[in-house]
Amino acid sequence: MKVQKRSALLAILLTALAAAAMPGPARDTPADTGTETGIVGIRMAQLDPDYWVERQKQASKVVLDRDAIATQNVRLQENDPSLHDIEGLPQTLDGAQVKAWVEALSQRPDKTLYDETGKEGSTRQIDKLVANLDLKDIPDTQVTRYGLITRRADLRTFPSRVRVFSEPGNTDIDRFQESALFPGTPVVIAHRSRDQHWWFVVSNTYAAWVEKESVAEGSKQQVFGYAGKTPYLVVTGATAHTVFTPEQPQVSNLQLEMGVRVPVLADWPADRLVNGQHPYASHVIELPARDKDGGLVLVPALLPRVEDVSGDYLPLTRANVIRQAFKFLGERYGWGHSYGTRDCSGFVSEVYRSFGVQLPRNTRDQAVSPALNRIAFSPEDSHDKRVAVLKTLQVGDLIYIPGHVMMVIGQEQGMPYVIHDTVGISWRKPDATLERAHLNGVSVTPLAPLQFNDTQPTIDRITSIQRIRP
Repeated sequence: MKVQKRSALLAILLTALAAAAMPGPARDTPADTGTETGIVGIRMAQLDPDYWVERQKQASKVVLDRDAIATQNVRLQENDPSLHDIEGLPQTLDGAQVKAWVEALSQRPDKTLYDETGKEGSTRQIDKLVANLDLKDIPDTQVTRYGLITRRADLRTFPSRVRVFSEPGNTDIDRFQESALFPGTPVVIAHRSRDQHWWFVVSNTYAAWVEKESVAEGSKQQVFGYAGKTPYLVVTGATAHTVFTPEQPQVSNLQLEMGVRVPVLADWPADRLVNGQHPYASHVIELPARDKDGGLVLVPALLPRVEDVSGDYLPLTRANVIRQAFKFLGERYGWGHSYGTRDCSGFVSEVYRSFGVQLPRNTRDQAVSPALNRIAFSPEDSHDKRVAVLKTLQVGDLIYIPGHVMMVIGQEQGMPYVIHDTVGISWRKPDATLERAHLNGVSVTPLAPLQFNDTQPTIDRITSIQRIRP
C-alpha cells in the first residue's frame, strides 16, 4: 500500500511540474482558444451585451450630455474638411465647384474591373459611364437646388447601377458603391446625368450620384424645416419599418436606420385613418415623398409602436453604447451600405447617431477628424507603446487601422475587446500557423491576438484612436 501511495504522489507531482513547464498564452493574447465558438478568445457568454455592461463600474453615467454633444457637432461641422455645410452654401453654385465635386469622385478607373459573371469591363463600357457624367454641360452658374431623400438610396461613383469588382468571383465589394442616404436627409442637387436618370447630390457627409427617383425637390425652407420639426422620434433599433400600405407606396414598408429622426404628427385625430388603417397601434409620422413632377410633399405614415424607437436621442452612457452596438450583432457586412445593411464606419456612425453624435462617413476621415479626441500613432511607435495605450481604452473608443474601425466594448486580461463590422479576422493557432475566419458581419472579437498577416499583428497597424468623451 505504501508503494502505491508513493507512486500516486509521484504521479501527481510530475503532472504539476509538467503543467508548470507548459508555455502560457502569448503576450497580450486571451487564454481562451475559442473552442466554444470557433473564434479565438470568444465564449458564448461574451455575445450578450449584459456581459460587458455588468463589467462597467459606472455603466449608466452620462459620458457627454446634450449640450456637450451639440458643441462637438458644431466643432465637427466647422473644423472637419470632409463635411459639407450645405445649408450655408450660397444661393448660386459656381460651375467650377460643381465640376470639382464630380471629378473628385467619378474618376476613370485605372485598374481592370470585372462584372458579376467575372468578365472584364471593356473600354467602351467605361467610355459610356464617363460620358454619362455630362461634365461639359455643367453651367457656369446655377441656382442652388435642394431636396430630401425619400427612401434608402445608394450613393454611386458613377450614374449607373452597374456593379463592378476587383477580381472575378468576389462579388461582395462593388467598387462603384460609395454609401447610402436615408429618408429625410437634406441634399443639394448639383448636377444631372446625361441620361436624366441620376442626380449628383451633396449631403452633409458625402457627395455622389443618386437615382433621381429617390429625391424630392423642395425649397431650402421646406428641406431644412423638415429636419428641425418637433416633436419627433429617433430610431433606436438597428432598423425600423413603416407599415405596408398600397394607398401610399412611397412610404410603404420603408426602412429607417438607427439614429434616423422623423417628425411625429402628435395632433393627428384619433379616429382619422392613415393610408387606410386606424392609427391607434402605431405612431403617426411625417415622411417626404415625390409628387408627380418630382416635387417635395410631406405625407403621413404609420410606424408600429412595437418598433424600437425613442422620443429623443438616447443618453450617451457606456451601457447604452454597448447595447446599441449589440443590436447589429450578426448583421451581414455591406460595403458602402449595400445589401440594405452597413459597413464598419457606417456601423459606428449609426450607433453614435442614436445619441445625436455626428461622425464623418468614411474611416479615413473619422480617423483624423480634428473635432474628436484623437490619439495618433506613427509607424515608428513600438508594439509595447501601443499596448500600453490599449490598456487604458474605455467603452466607445474607436480604434482605426487603414480601411477599418473597431469599437471598444470592454477590457479582459488587461486588453480591449471590440465589436466591429468586418469581413474577417486572422490569428495564430497553437502550432503557429495562421487561422482565418470569414466573419462577414458585425462581430465581437478580442484585439490582442489578431494578425494582419504572418508577420504583423493588427495592433501594430493602428493609426489612431478617437474618443467620444470629454
